[in-house]
Amino acid sequence: MPKVNPETDFELMFESAPISLWLEDYSALKRLFDSWRAAGVTNLSTHVAQSPALLQQCAACLKVIKVNRQTLKVFAARDQNELVQRLPEVFRDDTLGQMLSELNFLWQGELEFSNRTVNYALDGRRIDVQIHVRVLQGYEDTWERVMVSLEDITQTTQAQHKLSASEQYARHLFDYSPVSLWVEDFSGVKRLLDEARARGIRDFRVFISVHPDFVSRCMSEIRVIDVNRQTLSMFAAKSQEELLGKLELVFRDEMHESFAEQLIDLWEGKTVQMREVVNYSLSGELINIHMQFAVLPSHQNTWDLVLVSLIDITARKKAEAYLEYLGKHDALTRLRNRAFYVDELNRISRKGPWPLTVMAMDLNGLKRVNDSEGHAAGDALLRRAGEVLASATAGQPYCVARIGGDEFIALLPGSDERLATGLQERIQSMIEMNNQFYPGQRLSMAIGIASALSAATVEAALLEADHAMFRNKTQYYEDARLERRRTE
Repeated sequence: MPKVNPETDFELMFESAPISLWLEDYSALKRLFDSWRAAGVTNLSTHVAQSPALLQQCAACLKVIKVNRQTLKVFAARDQNELVQRLPEVFRDDTLGQMLSELNFLWQGELEFSNRTVNYALDGRRIDVQIHVRVLQGYEDTWERVMVSLEDITQTTQAQHKLSASEQYARHLFDYSPVSLWVEDFSGVKRLLDEARARGIRDFRVFISVHPDFVSRCMSEIRVIDVNRQTLSMFAAKSQEELLGKLELVFRDEMHESFAEQLIDLWEGKTVQMREVVNYSLSGELINIHMQFAVLPSHQNTWDLVLVSLIDITARKKAEAYLEYLGKHDALTRLRNRAFYVDELNRISRKGPWPLTVMAMDLNGLKRVNDSEGHAAGDALLRRAGEVLASATAGQPYCVARIGGDEFIALLPGSDERLATGLQERIQSMIEMNNQFYPGQRLSMAIGIASALSAATVEAALLEADHAMFRNKTQYYEDARLERRRTE
């Protein structure tokens, strides 16, 4: 059996170690530290900060005794002599800055410590290393023997940097997205739905109609994990904490019904949804929203990670409402337009109620005003007529429309001629009041009334009302000529 030689075994282990090993002599560094302490230095960092040359002085105190094969490989050195001769190329730039933290360990009496630092290979490569320093046993008073191990963690560090950069990129995409983004936890909602299914519930729509409190319970189980900047802006919140503390002001009223529909979709397995909903800002303003909801693919079994995006479509809704308004109203008088009147007449002709009384109305003297004072003055007279007719019929289920230049018509479903005569008197009374309020051109309208008892007599009633209106208009002009002669 061969004789065991501990020294030879140590040499073999040292040379064959898979990580870089350095056996060094730090005794000169200890003597330097002792001299600084004797001179009254108490804080190494403060002392070294006074002169960068002091850090170089510390580095010069470290003497390399031996390195192993892995060290030569890592630092691209042919032999130990080349490595030692070119150590300034290994420990440079940001290495010296990292060295101060290692020196601080020794200054404070720590004879074994670890640290991350940066070295450079002789071929110029930057190497991220995990360094472990230990003053060997028996040399605690002199620091003549120190074992330093360096583990090349460059690939790990680069991977961490890439991961960090990727996470930062994703975070920026989230934070600076132009739409409102919410990250939510729906696991509590899933638990309640699973419990309902386990209880034998089959028709979920009927179940929540009978138990509306179940919808509220589900809403209370939603946990908001994060929101982005656009969310705070959209909902007029100063901070995420303020928004999350006042969610009951955001999700209220109409939201209960739309969330019930969302639950029905989830019950049916639709974990990706789109719908239009209504929310409210913290300032109380209604917000029309296009919502996109998605349980993230890797969380389908738990619903603990859900991404909700909200796009403010309030402006679009207002534009659509205005276009719809324009499609049914006369832009000048704000009464209904001819298209709406035709549709309403057809609807009443099919369904009633009867009798249907028709009031045909025409503005007196509009052509004279247009010819003498211009169309702007004529338009002002038409707007006044619209104000009178709208006020006189306010709160009534009547259709009052402008169907031509100076022609108006009112459909009074379920009303007889007696009610129409009362409305006519109210219109005439309000015309007089209007003329007192607006000096200048007088507003005057010719009105004819007729009633239809069934769909078969509607056309006849329209014609009769029109004839009655023309008779009233003829009388108006005859009276006007007679009045002019009297004046002359």
